Amino acid sequence: MNNDFNMEKLLDTAILAAISAGQELMINYNKTLSIDFKKDQSPVTNADRSAHALIKTALQYFDIPLLSEEGEHLSYSIRKKWEKLWIVDPLDGTKEYIKRNDEFTVNIAFIENNQPIIGVIYAPALQLLYFASKHLNKAFKHELKGGFTNLNELYYQAIELPINAHLKTNPIVLASRSHLDLGTKGYIDSINKRCGKINLVSVGSSLKFGLIAEGSALLYPRFSSTYEWDTAAGQAIVEMAGGSVINADDGSPLIYNKKDLLNPHFITRSAFARSGLI
Repeated sequence: MNNDFNMEKLLDTAILAAISAGQELMINYNKTLSIDFKKDQSPVTNADRSAHALIKTALQYFDIPLLSEEGEHLSYSIRKKWEKLWIVDPLDGTKEYIKRNDEFTVNIAFIENNQPIIGVIYAPALQLLYFASKHLNKAFKHELKGGFTNLNELYYQAIELPINAHLKTNPIVLASRSHLDLGTKGYIDSINKRCGKINLVSVGSSLKFGLIAEGSALLYPRFSSTYEWDTAAGQAIVEMAGGSVINADDGSPLIYNKKDLLNPHFITRSAFARSGLI
């Protein structure tokens, strides 16, 4: 283990861990999956578990606690002492993975003082990588179409976000492909009434945060249950691209390593979203 919290090394390790986990997910993608169900009836597969194991091993280089969807969730009496931690979802969008529609991701975030300061999202079926770090104060997108060679080449080819603003007369608002609830639908209907017709697009997993960060969509409201590992990496990327992820009730940024790991209802806003949208 290593107590050196060099931000560059942390980001390097997170990117490599996400790509490695993504490769593992793709090995299992077209195989017969072993599917179980958690207490909340959400699915978990052997691929979730194997990706978690790879990420856990990679991040153990640092002496930093790990909070993973598929790992052990320690009590708050222990966690509240953590000033730094990793928050990981080794397979975000398990339902999309099972359906084999390619819209699933690996999420890795580094948290300091309850705020995400490094975020990595990798969509292995799409060979699409988003990443951001506070020490760079920027967010980036990279397409690994030719496969991964080395980090220097990756950083050289990565495109700084916001890449462009796909601003249209009718703004694009994102919703979960598998979890569009009545609260979110009601909020989107209210935007329609205030701003005129919008284009509602359903997307799986944390890909929605990447689309918001790059300006391909303007808003992603979520009024159904999510957990910290669903949003931490995405929040870092959106914020460092000039956007925001805020509590729908009071407008404050989401915070992490709370006693209750459930997120409040939230709204994700692109840097290009005009204020009248929310």
